Amino acid sequence: MFAAMRSERMEALHLFSDPATGLEAVVAIHNTKLGPALGGCRYLAYNTLDDALADAMRLARGMSYKAALAGLAQGGGKAVILRHPHVADRAALFEAFGRFIESLRGGYITAMDSGTSSADMDCIAQQTAHVTSTTHAGDPSPHTALGVLAGIRAAARARLATDSLSGVRVTLQGLGNVGYALAELLQAEGAELLVADLDHGKVRLAEQELGAQPLALEAVYETPCDLFAPCGLGGAINQRSIGQLRCAVVAGAANNQLVEAELGEQLMARDILYAPDYVINAGGLLHVALTHAGVSAGDIAGRVKGIGERLDSIFAQSRAEGLSPAEVADRQAEQILYG
Repeated sequence: MFAAMRSERMEALHLFSDPATGLEAVVAIHNTKLGPALGGCRYLAYNTLDDALADAMRLARGMSYKAALAGLAQGGGKAVILRHPHVADRAALFEAFGRFIESLRGGYITAMDSGTSSADMDCIAQQTAHVTSTTHAGDPSPHTALGVLAGIRAAARARLATDSLSGVRVTLQGLGNVGYALAELLQAEGAELLVADLDHGKVRLAEQELGAQPLALEAVYETPCDLFAPCGLGGAINQRSIGQLRCAVVAGAANNQLVEAELGEQLMARDILYAPDYVINAGGLLHVALTHAGVSAGDIAGRVKGIGERLDSIFAQSRAEGLSPAEVADRQAEQILYG
């Protein structure tokens, strides 16, 4: 495990068990040079503890890079709670997790993520102040979607040579809170939407409300489009799926979209422009961090729209230096974090 921590340049791993509630949780803290670690709490089923630890560490690293390039005085962290088939009292479980967060003395601030809700954050808040995206703080999903839209506009300028998304054909994989909010924004911009999700009800809703074309999950990669937007869990781009892509741009809300770092270079070799995930999806982090700090909603929205300008810079440097956007973004973040 220490070798894995060294590989990810991880500062700390914390494990917590509470037999009374069945809580088994991990908090990974990657880098706190810029400030206390902040990152969401996932509540998902994992095959093994090692899988949960690896997921937490990868995500924590991404949060450090995301905060650095978003200009936030925050470090990167992530929590995962192992989801078991039967939970006697969900509220008690999340209150126990809140006690765990409180024991870290402000070194980690938690937030909503996959499998958790504002109501869960409210339970955590009964035990600690080191939590955001509560019911009072608001859902970060709209700001995540707004930032992804700004990033998609930047990618369209760079690769499709257009400032308009009208008629741009977008395949959207995943219609969760962020994915559906992004679909609404894209539809308002006049984009042509193709959508897929495990939840067929969400696909039907997008078809009825947004005029989206439904796609089978297995068809999302091979269907021709201008832009592919992964908005579900990570790992959308792997050695198999990359060869199936029929798009000019990959730009979506999911974290850890590339299973392996070298896939960024492979996308570039195929003339597919990739918007680095932790740059384009930073709107949610901006929301939770700045809301926690008491910044106004209008100022937060302005910061979120700046995501497009950051990507403009990354794409320009990528063209000038012949490096993939993923490598450019990593170098920029590492310069901030490690000097």
